[in-house]
Amino acid sequence: MFTEKTKKSQPKIPTKVRLRNIALYYLERYETSVDNLRNVLRKRIDKYAFVNKDYSPEQAYQWVEEIIEECVSHHFVSDERFAEFKINDYLRAGKSRRYIEQKLKAKGIDEQIVNRFFDNSEYSEFETALNFARKKKIACFRADENTRKEMRQKDLATLIRAGFNYDVASEILNKETDNL
Repeated sequence: MFTEKTKKSQPKIPTKVRLRNIALYYLERYETSVDNLRNVLRKRIDKYAFVNKDYSPEQAYQWVEEIIEECVSHHFVSDERFAEFKINDYLRAGKSRRYIEQKLKAKGIDEQIVNRFFDNSEYSEFETALNFARKKKIACFRADENTRKEMRQKDLATLIRAGFNYDVASEILNKETDNL
């Protein structure tokens, strides 16, 4: 019945209208940065150019820039809004500031936007590390005192690898569960 391999559909030629529709559909589903939207659209163009070697993508790349300008002017995409959304999400997950900065940098968010957000917020590395330890059930959140002592070095390494500085990690390890 299914002896033949299913044939993958060929990518469609990128037109300005098609690229705009792709961008709007993407923005409808995801909050994103300008740089990430550019990458999404360019991947579509590159996919078509890979299959059709005669196709020259320069015109389509210009369309991408025009579409991005249009999306920014209509406030469909905003690096500030995306950064705020992702930072709040990461903080709820117990991620460190260093981790957050690296993730947003990879998405094309300017360092100044991230710094501005942290300067205007009540960010506490200790509280974030405590939240991380609670979620991972490490350090002061382990079941008994013997396990806490045995796993001290592992827990310290886990906190430091997560991006928290040594002093904060040590403070979390020395914290008593009664004080929480």
